[in-house]
Amino acid sequence: MHLPLLHVIAESGSWEKYGLDVTYDRKISASEAHTAVPRGDVEFVGGNHLTPYALRARGDEWVYLGQTINVVSNQLVVRADSGINGVSDLREKTVGSHGSHPKLNDWLYLKNRGLDADRDDVAIIEKSDDSSEPLWHLVRDRKIDAAFMRPPSNLIAQQHGLKAIDIEPLPMIYFTTISSSLHFVEQHPQLVDRFLKGIIEGIHFFKTKPAESTKIIQERYTKEGRMDDEVAAATYQSLAKEFEPKLYPTMAAIANVYQQAVRKDADAKRVNPMELWDLHFIRQIDDSGFVNDLYRKP
Repeated sequence: MHLPLLHVIAESGSWEKYGLDVTYDRKISASEAHTAVPRGDVEFVGGNHLTPYALRARGDEWVYLGQTINVVSNQLVVRADSGINGVSDLREKTVGSHGSHPKLNDWLYLKNRGLDADRDDVAIIEKSDDSSEPLWHLVRDRKIDAAFMRPPSNLIAQQHGLKAIDIEPLPMIYFTTISSSLHFVEQHPQLVDRFLKGIIEGIHFFKTKPAESTKIIQERYTKEGRMDDEVAAATYQSLAKEFEPKLYPTMAAIANVYQQAVRKDADAKRVNPMELWDLHFIRQIDDSGFVNDLYRKP
């Protein structure tokens, strides 16, 4: 899901401007990331939103440097004949999810609205990693009752006759979170600065050049099938309004992801949720006027 942004950053020349040739279309597991970064096989990671908290309590040196999005803006996708018109109608229903973090997002979102999966108020079913079948297929085929989806998945589901219901966003550390190891960051501060500036400039390009960015998304992001013009435009719009120009995380997003980290591994309770965040690089970039200058109208 990171690729719509990363394709635009790469195609815009924002990393190249800072002398960087970035290989970004590479998926690794959370556990792999904690070994690949210290070995130097990978310099930065875009995910790993949960495991580093408990691992820090056990001596790990993971560090978060910046955040691109602070909310999960899903829609609730259901069958048109389901009788489901909102989250409150999901009691005693099954909700499909895919991936550890999205499943925990669903758990927290439902719990905050009085539907606790731990009390069997609702069932959350995680789709197998081995299955390439999109979640909306499972809704359509009555294998699950509903799923929380964001663009382009919710838009594709609507095109195939499913109903997408607007719901409140969930504050969350999600999408691309710029991460690395403390040792690497301390040894390569200039590289970190250049990498972050490339991302910031790429986000500026994304926000200010909608036609070009939409074209890049449509041409390059094909993981869920080829997007038509309508889906590509809607995917662009949904992301453009959410990106953080200065890469600051919000406290609400950190608080929510920390709840999930504790649920995943109780050792996370031994860590202050702010311990993993090193924001001095983006603060230095911000204080220099770099971001404001990008958005200043000529």
